[in-house]
Amino acid sequence: MIDIVKTMPYLDPKAIISETKLTRYLLVKLERDDKSQFLAKAGYTLSNWQDLARDIREQILPNEALPTHQTEFGQKYEIRGQLTGINGISLKIITVWIVFREETRFVTLVPQK
Repeated sequence: MIDIVKTMPYLDPKAIISETKLTRYLLVKLERDDKSQFLAKAGYTLSNWQDLARDIREQILPNEALPTHQTEFGQKYEIRGQLTGINGISLKIITVWIVFREETRFVTLVPQK
């Protein structure tokens, strides 16, 4: 008997990680759903948002993606991983991505519990 292993997909390495998503959402203090303090533990701030974008692309995006659900805006995926910040501190995170019409976009990240 042959075991069939279901493999998860890998997302496009050229996925779009929007500057706006990082500089106006993830790295700014928000009243609700603030992630800036969490990311600051690894040394990420508004002044080095490019480092966060690079590290997500290099450390997280190459990992296997798990399809979560289909929306009217495309198929959503989660990629879990460990993000090692510019100060050497690692954060366990879950990133969310969406693929629509062959375009892959970063949606958000949350701490992994």
